[in-house]
Amino acid sequence: MGGSSWPSAAEVERVRRSAAALAGCDVEKVRMVASPYRICPLGAHIDHQGGTVTAMAINRGILLGFVPSEDCKVLLRSGQFGGEVQFRIDNDLCKGDQIGVDEECGWGRYARGAAFALQRAGKHLYQGIIGFIEGSGSFDSSGISSSAAVGVAYLLAFESANDLTISQLENIELDRLIENEYMGINNGVLDQSAILLSQRNCLTCIDCKTKEYKLIHPPKVNDNSQWQEPESYKILLAFSGLRHSLPSTPGYNSRVAECKEAARILLTASGKTFMELLLCNVAPEDYILHKEKLEGALARRSEHYFSENKRVFAGLESWSSGNLEEFGKLMSESGLSSIQNYECGCEPLIQLYHILLKAPGVYGARFSGAGFRGCCVAFVDANFAEDAALFVREEYKKVQPKLFSQAGTVVLICETGDKACII
Repeated sequence: MGGSSWPSAAEVERVRRSAAALAGCDVEKVRMVASPYRICPLGAHIDHQGGTVTAMAINRGILLGFVPSEDCKVLLRSGQFGGEVQFRIDNDLCKGDQIGVDEECGWGRYARGAAFALQRAGKHLYQGIIGFIEGSGSFDSSGISSSAAVGVAYLLAFESANDLTISQLENIELDRLIENEYMGINNGVLDQSAILLSQRNCLTCIDCKTKEYKLIHPPKVNDNSQWQEPESYKILLAFSGLRHSLPSTPGYNSRVAECKEAARILLTASGKTFMELLLCNVAPEDYILHKEKLEGALARRSEHYFSENKRVFAGLESWSSGNLEEFGKLMSESGLSSIQNYECGCEPLIQLYHILLKAPGVYGARFSGAGFRGCCVAFVDANFAEDAALFVREEYKKVQPKLFSQAGTVVLICETGDKACII
């Protein structure tokens, strides 16, 4: 259950052999993509408004073994889902394409979405892939952006097969096309940015308006420092057992629309009607001056945006100085604002959030992902990680026995990871 290097040699070998068997080729010909899951310690729900966010990759994720198909056919199998995905890349793909009758849960949508995004960007695809894809097992990956990790994995595989050289920043935009245009989710660029830019032991800071980013390193260890990377802390993921698809959740897109409407009111009051309707285009002083014009949900969404942006910048200072206690406190405040102002979460997730805050050694916690399902994330003193995990399991079983039994791995202890790449 403890953190370990990912992917392990055994995981890579298993996926590589499965892909080789499907393609009918030697194992040595199989190419591999590792695409990690991500967490967002601070910057909840503000990426779609051009806010500044923080993120990390973790040492769990998606492995895709593949070989170029030498024609336009795509053939895929999954370690988690039944059926086969089959389509051709010489067909024009569009939103709403038919799901193959042999695909459990329509799991091939992200492969089609990756081909769609590359087509939309004018990239020439002349051959498909034959591949086997598998996520880190024994736990539900909702809330840690498994969808973006899958989309990025397919993008890198198609690009490798078709000899395309595409930058990380361009791939962020391509994965946004998968999510926004193909899947119909109105999210920002946080997830794919974290997956494509992160570096082990660093906090990735992303300005979602300018797309600029930087890696914030922790302070170096010295005789007067309590910070010892990476031994001083672990990442806890606590899974609720709730499972449903984000595109079917009206709460997410409705909140994006509410933020847009709040931005319209504030920009109009500020005499800046020429600006795009995003809260990042509202100056903090204009928000303070005109926020009384907002009522109800619009007032709460705006309060979350502006307070969360402040927490991000305070968190960057805490991280760079090695103050995990303060960093964790800001995470917990972010979690509370998600409940009270952004109004996401449900009873099981809120219960998990409060349980984590009481767990031994936990610095801070908040929802992970959109906050309508999935899991919570916490930073914990490494010396208390196992005790905290046991506490969370025992307490969650008391309040949600049915979901506890459905969650599989209820608590996972992780470390930071590296960005997606061909390995």
